[in-house]
Amino acid sequence: MTEIDLRAQIREFLSSRRARITPDQAGLPAYGGNRRVKGLRREEVAMLAGVSVDYYVRMERGSLAGASDSVLESLASALQLDEAERDHLLDLARASGPRPARRRKAAPLTVRPQVQQVLDAITDAPAWVRNGRHDIVAMNQLARALYSPVLADSRRPANTTRFIYLHPEAAREFFVDYDQIARDAAAMLRLEAGRDPHDKELIALVGELSTCSEVFRQRWASQDVRFHRSGRKRLRHPAVGQLDLDFEGMELPSEPGLHLNIYTAAAGTPAADGLKLLASWAASQEELATESASG
Repeated sequence: MTEIDLRAQIREFLSSRRARITPDQAGLPAYGGNRRVKGLRREEVAMLAGVSVDYYVRMERGSLAGASDSVLESLASALQLDEAERDHLLDLARASGPRPARRRKAAPLTVRPQVQQVLDAITDAPAWVRNGRHDIVAMNQLARALYSPVLADSRRPANTTRFIYLHPEAAREFFVDYDQIARDAAAMLRLEAGRDPHDKELIALVGELSTCSEVFRQRWASQDVRFHRSGRKRLRHPAVGQLDLDFEGMELPSEPGLHLNIYTAAAGTPAADGLKLLASWAASQEELATESASG
């Protein structure tokens, strides 16, 4: 894949969102059961959004250039988009406009020493920084221990989505909820592709995954987008067993394009005990590595 076709993205996103809504869900009469299209008709979406049929057809064919925020919001409401989908629609519209003089700055593959200091100061929870392509750019000791199966591949930067789709056996063993994790990973990449469809590294990653993984091709074709801000992550570590962790993900305002992820466990839970065991295992592994290097 040499580029992400923006018009195709828009066309497939809008048509897939239209197809999932029934007239009943939209509060419209069905006019009998013999409908030739799945979901809403284009003219029904146009009516709900308050635009002409010709204008909506033009948008669904891939032309969002010049669409006002109010029209986009009306369209989002008509298609019953969630927050991530609304953001994706706005991103696609922005990308359809005149190409800005300054391209979006690529997220770095390293962090400032001060950010690494913050990570290292978090000693009782795995913490790591990633970019929008899911490259791991910095970790603390506990995160390196937790994600040791992901880091087993010598390719750098390590990439969690590449691990999920190109090493499915290891990924299924590591991620207890593998199918959901795989769906989320593809949906997050799709969201990033809307934000920056000209990111060459992202285009290369999507091309690689599409070429090598039928499962990824199916997930990518679904046009689903999703935020990944918080929730529960169930991991099966080879040394300490299953860990049911809470995660929080947040953008780093001082590092545009980078996200901080932190995994924690409530005090007194088996997962909290597991993190303590993981910390002990990580310290022993580091000690062995130091002895090996010095010997």
